[in-house]
Amino acid sequence: MYLFSDRLYRKDEIVLNDNKKQVIFTTIDNETILQWLRDHDFPESFIEDIRNEDQSITYEEHDRFKLIILKYFISDEEDDLLYHDENVVIIVTENTFIFLGRDEKIIKSLTSKLYKRYRQSDSLPYITYTVIDIMVDHTMWIIDRIDDRLEEIEDRIFAEDLDEETVQKDLYFARRTLNRIAKLSVQSTDVVNKIYNHFPVETRRKLKYEFIDLKEHLSFSINESKTYLDRTGYLQNLLMGFLSNRMNQAMQRLAAISLIFLPLTFIVGNYGMNFRYMPELEWKYGYALVWGLNIAIGWFIYRWLKKQKWI
Repeated sequence: MYLFSDRLYRKDEIVLNDNKKQVIFTTIDNETILQWLRDHDFPESFIEDIRNEDQSITYEEHDRFKLIILKYFISDEEDDLLYHDENVVIIVTENTFIFLGRDEKIIKSLTSKLYKRYRQSDSLPYITYTVIDIMVDHTMWIIDRIDDRLEEIEDRIFAEDLDEETVQKDLYFARRTLNRIAKLSVQSTDVVNKIYNHFPVETRRKLKYEFIDLKEHLSFSINESKTYLDRTGYLQNLLMGFLSNRMNQAMQRLAAISLIFLPLTFIVGNYGMNFRYMPELEWKYGYALVWGLNIAIGWFIYRWLKKQKWI
């Protein structure tokens, strides 16, 4: 459990104080926090939403509590282009800011980044903005990283040692991640608007430009993820076209080889017929003549195919 208080940033057991500003980061299954919420008449339906892994992005208010559920992207061990979204929960009261995450890595990442930007004088609305901004910046970083990887994939498509299975898998994971980012960024934009609109007038005035910047970043995430989603489609078509062209070249070579042997097969087939009178069979140099004819025909066709760039 992490605590940002007047002077402290530490990990230990925390005693919540209703009369003192506290910024707390911990996991969703922390029973101390959940019990404190129940003791302060936190709605049971909100607790169910917190524990529900499939809960969508949302903003809710009830008496003294504000509940914000957002998504945070974490990388998958299978592929570095695949990211999963995990629920994160922000609960804000008059003097308390609580951030709940299901994964310990999320908690550590958010606390370390907030520590660099945190000031003792920050209000809870400003801390709310800061935490959401950190999450949006993380999403933008993922989009930029996918952009760099798409550049690498495009180069790999034209490489001689192309591994089409790996490239197809990378493109699939990139499309899946970008599509999820675009969809969730739209929902996050709606929630950010609700958060800002529910602030008091004076708070909205102070944080006006911060939330304008936040919404611009979300808009950037939406537009860029859709742009790169289109690019993955282009790369998939490019890969399919490249593989099709390579297959056509292989088939062309097979057709060229067949074209060389087709007349030779015809000649050999003639001498496989069981006719009684075949004068060539009695020639002294008939065998050598047929070999010479086969070689001449094969060489002529080969040279012609070479000139036509079939082989």
